[in-house]
Amino acid sequence: MNRPLFVSLDGPKGTGKTTLLEAVTKSLRADNQKVIRLCEKKSDPYRSATMALVNKLVRNPGRDLEWEVCERLADSRAWISQHVLTQQPSDSIILIDRWYPSDAAFRRIVPFAEILQLNIDRNVQVPDLHVGVVTNPDTSWARAAARKRGLSSTVIHKLEEQIACTQAFEQAIADHGWVMCLNEGPIEEAVMQIVSQIYRVLNMQDFTS
Repeated sequence: MNRPLFVSLDGPKGTGKTTLLEAVTKSLRADNQKVIRLCEKKSDPYRSATMALVNKLVRNPGRDLEWEVCERLADSRAWISQHVLTQQPSDSIILIDRWYPSDAAFRRIVPFAEILQLNIDRNVQVPDLHVGVVTNPDTSWARAAARKRGLSSTVIHKLEEQIACTQAFEQAIADHGWVMCLNEGPIEEAVMQIVSQIYRVLNMQDFTS
């Protein structure tokens, strides 16, 4: 590769995405791949101000306010694209925990097509591979309930909202041709699916370079 391979893992809360990221990283490193794990939230220098706006949106839902949230997140991703992604080794695989596909799950008013165009207009880095991690919403809800920190979501508080979040995200996967990873069985199966997709993209890059 003459640049890092950029892979985003997105999905509703409680789908086991972070655990899956750890397992995928371990599998790739066992193959002597150089893997860089990033987290959008932790890489965003403006996150606290954006979350204050999200909290305001929860109390007073409206399109203008949600659009402002979308703009702030897109600006943050543009900053990460310019100042973080460009600093990674060219022979690495970057795995990021959440990117703009997650907006398809959590934004309830602004259509995702508009959010996607916003991110493109802001020159946000487009992943080489989009992976949507999903489970049945009852499963993700039960997983979250079993965690000490619970669902840990600012915008999702009821099972009905988790169902709507999951359905919206699955529709976006279908609309945009992202890779869907159903993470309900043994984690090894989900890891194998994602790793095989990563190698597929790597092989395509090698063929076209």
